[in-house]
Amino acid sequence: MERLWTIMKKEMFHIWRDVRTLALILLLPAMLLILLGYGISVESRNTPLAVVDFSKSDASRRYIDYYTTSSDFELRYDVLSEAELLDLIDQDLVNVGLVIPEDFGRKVETGEPVSVQLIVNGSIDPTEAQTVQLKLSAISSMAAQNILVERLQRTPFSGSLNLPIDALIRMLYNPNGDAKLFMIPGLIPILLNVQTLILSALAIVREREQGTMEQLIVTPIRSWELMLGKIIPYLLVSIVNLFVLLWLADILFGVKVAGNYWELFGLSLMFIVGSLGMGVLISNLSQSQMQAIYLALFLVLIPAIILSGLMFPRDNMPPATYWYSELLPVTHYLEITRGIIVRGASATTLWQSSILPLIILSVGYFAASVVVFKKRV
Repeated sequence: MERLWTIMKKEMFHIWRDVRTLALILLLPAMLLILLGYGISVESRNTPLAVVDFSKSDASRRYIDYYTTSSDFELRYDVLSEAELLDLIDQDLVNVGLVIPEDFGRKVETGEPVSVQLIVNGSIDPTEAQTVQLKLSAISSMAAQNILVERLQRTPFSGSLNLPIDALIRMLYNPNGDAKLFMIPGLIPILLNVQTLILSALAIVREREQGTMEQLIVTPIRSWELMLGKIIPYLLVSIVNLFVLLWLADILFGVKVAGNYWELFGLSLMFIVGSLGMGVLISNLSQSQMQAIYLALFLVLIPAIILSGLMFPRDNMPPATYWYSELLPVTHYLEITRGIIVRGASATTLWQSSILPLIILSVGYFAASVVVFKKRV
């Protein structure tokens, strides 16, 4: 028992003496619990909605109000054409589109049946897409019933009791609700992120622990050259893994790249560089491999899995959690993979919403890793 107590005291002394590691062990789990506890929401609320109202009548505006008065849908865009609406869905800026025909107001007033079109982004979680469809059907039926009641109150013996509005729901990209089309393009960024971050997070700190950093310091090598030298081998390995993952997604799960393959490759390259840069930055800030792994796991990898949009929608996140997820390159790369692989979106379509933020973050993290690195022991 005395020997056990001696070993315990020795280990406790090491933990207590390493103040930085102790602080990470105590503070990071609590911070992550707060961040994720407020950030995770499985409720389908405030679903982004875009409207094309060709009618521009009082009846069409009242009909739109049925969708926006509750917290189920949030009107984000009022566009002029169906092409603009589809472009917003391609950019993943909205998940639902409502198209109201030009003769909507006239037909509602005269009692003629009229059809409206509801377009749902099928690249979202199939369960959420099904929930959205049910809500749309329920709201449309309620609106049609209310219009029918008002009509009967004006003309009680008008005859027809058919609902005056027929809502046609169209599911884009994944009409069968195949879960693999949602999960596989989301898993590829996560797997690449885990690999690149862990490998590069140990790069500099391993040199310090092994005592070989001194040999690098006495050489004329520049900081950016050292960073690139550390990153490029892992970059090549990650590129191979990217092709393997895309091949397996096609062969085993039938998930093919609907968009431009080489655009996806180029943007994947940018993401890999950013993830490696973030890993090297963590390595520069750490004094031991334990610290590097702990920082990578709690600051990046767990939030990347939960907050990036892989499993939970980001629209309902509180501002602090939402903006934290915006600082993760994987969040934007995940939108790119789902956009190109599932929706067949082009780089031009995704430029402002996903590609530009990814480029800024990737360049920023690599530059920060160069600035933070100091050629000293």
